[in-house]
Amino acid sequence: MATKKGKSKGPSSSVIAQNKKARFEYHIDETFEAGLALAGWEVKSLRAGKAQLTDTYILIRNGEAWLLGSHIMPLNTASTHELADPTRTRKLLLHRKEIAKLFSVTQDKGHTCVPLKLYWKRNKVKCELALVTGKKLHDKRATEKDRDWKRQKGRIMREQNKA
Repeated sequence: MATKKGKSKGPSSSVIAQNKKARFEYHIDETFEAGLALAGWEVKSLRAGKAQLTDTYILIRNGEAWLLGSHIMPLNTASTHELADPTRTRKLLLHRKEIAKLFSVTQDKGHTCVPLKLYWKRNKVKCELALVTGKKLHDKRATEKDRDWKRQKGRIMREQNKA
């Protein structure tokens, strides 16, 4: 499959919002891609980049997956005729087998499902969600230590390259 020149491939180029806290708080076991059922004003707000995924989680109820706690700020010009609720519950579009797998794994103790990022895929909004297990305090410390070391290593390398 050939890509057009100048176009970057993959979801990272068109990220709308990321849940950076999730990568620090949890061990990611498996990731899924889901579509989002959105209203028109929400799509316009997402194009403007007015979304947050902090403290967001996924609930599976009655064979359907729902995105709870996400915040999409309404634009002043987008929703004049409709009362916009920025934190409404949004439906995730997944296959039945994927929902069944998410449901069965989240019933286990210590497992949950959280969204990692919202991004554009062609003209559709997609949500990358993950099955995760919580990190212990010592795991979080190790993650922070590794991040600090990488940052320090980058500084040392830059200093060496200047000389």
